[in-house]
Amino acid sequence: MDNANAIRRSWDVLLLGGPSGVGKTRASYPLARLFDVGITEVDDLHITLERLTTPEQQPVLHYWRANPNAQHLSAEQIVELHIAVSRLLGPAVEAVIVNHLETSTPIVLEGDYLLPEILARGTGGRTKAVFLFEPDEAQILKNLSLREPEGTVQPKRARVSWLYGQWLQAECGRYGVSALPARPWSTLVDRIGDAVA
Repeated sequence: MDNANAIRRSWDVLLLGGPSGVGKTRASYPLARLFDVGITEVDDLHITLERLTTPEQQPVLHYWRANPNAQHLSAEQIVELHIAVSRLLGPAVEAVIVNHLETSTPIVLEGDYLLPEILARGTGGRTKAVFLFEPDEAQILKNLSLREPEGTVQPKRARVSWLYGQWLQAECGRYGVSALPARPWSTLVDRIGDAVA
């Protein structure tokens, strides 16, 4: 994407999804600067809704805090739980999208709780989405280790991210949404821009 195209936007809301540790945040802030738009992280919605509800009201949303043995779930079970939380957050994400569309206030909405199916809920039009994935599980482990305090090694978390990324790729195919490999990082922002041009 050259500079002449950099300021053109065919969207008011850009969803940037993908599993943890693949480079969403690394790309989202340069994208927001490139297009001169705001940015919101879906994690903020998760935190807000968790704070405003109780475990009795939203057991899925509070599962990790309410179940001390949750860390013993298998990677596959954690992915299923993550998908369930993402679906629970769907109406909140949709409300944010609709608000930005109605007010013509462009935004990059980034996070691993975004699902390709959100575009099937009538939030299309000037909403575009790109989901990032990392095909190499070992690279995800490396990415997570580099960004965590003291280089903490988290093989199970990397496995969860890789499995979730595989599931997201299949969902992107199902809904006709762009899925891009995160690497090479040096061209990631340009590739995302091209995908939503």
